[in-house]
Amino acid sequence: MRFLLVEDDGRVATAVRSALHRRGVDVEWAATGLEAKAKYPQADVVLLDLGLPDMDGIELCEAIRRGSDAAIIVVSARGQVDDRITGLRAGADDYLVKPFHVDELLARAQAVLRRRAAPPPAPRPRPLHAGDLRIDPARFEVSAQGKPIALSRKEFLLLYTIAAAAGDVCTRQSLITEIWGEPWPGANRTLDVHVATLRTKLDRPGLIETVRGVGYRLGRPAG
Repeated sequence: MRFLLVEDDGRVATAVRSALHRRGVDVEWAATGLEAKAKYPQADVVLLDLGLPDMDGIELCEAIRRGSDAAIIVVSARGQVDDRITGLRAGADDYLVKPFHVDELLARAQAVLRRRAAPPPAPRPRPLHAGDLRIDPARFEVSAQGKPIALSRKEFLLLYTIAAAAGDVCTRQSLITEIWGEPWPGANRTLDVHVATLRTKLDRPGLIETVRGVGYRLGRPAG
C-alpha cells in the first residue's frame, strides 16, 4: 500500500510520515501541487491537504480523480460542513479534519481500499418471456397479459430454468440438481409431477416440451 502525502507544512509531513512508517506504510511526500501531480500516478492512497502554496487543493483533487483510481482522503484544517461536501464532490473518498490520530487515518484508508476492492453487486436478473408469459426472477412472479399465475417456488424455478435455456434441452439430471440439489431415488418422479402440475397451471399446451429419455425444453405454445 503506497501513500502519497500532499502537505506543505514540513513538520506535519515529517510527523505523519514517521508515524505511518512505524506502521509499515510506504509514504512519499509532495510539498506542492506540482510535485503531487508528478507523484500521484504511483500512489494507492493520496492524503491531500487543501492549503497548498501553488494551487487550490480542490482543483488538485479534481485533477487526481480524473487521472487516477487512487483513494483520495482529504486531511485539512477546514472542518465546516460545506468544506467537507466540496471535497467529497471534488472526488475525495473520505475527509478527515486536522488534528487527527494516525491510526484513524490508516483505518479510514484501509476501509476505502476495501470498498474499492469489493466486487460489484451481481446484476439484477432480468425478466424472461415465454410466449405471452412474463417470468420475473427478482419477484418470483409469473404473469400473462398482466394477470398473475400462482406457482409454488419449485414450479417457478422449474419454469424459469427451462425458459432461460431458450429452447436448449434441460436434462433431467440438470433440472433436479438445479432445483432440488442432490438427486435421490424418487427424484425423476418428483420432477415429472412438478412438470405436469406446471403445465396444468400455465394452460399453454406445447410450452414445455418433453424430450423423451433426456429432459425438457421450451417450445412454442399451441395456437
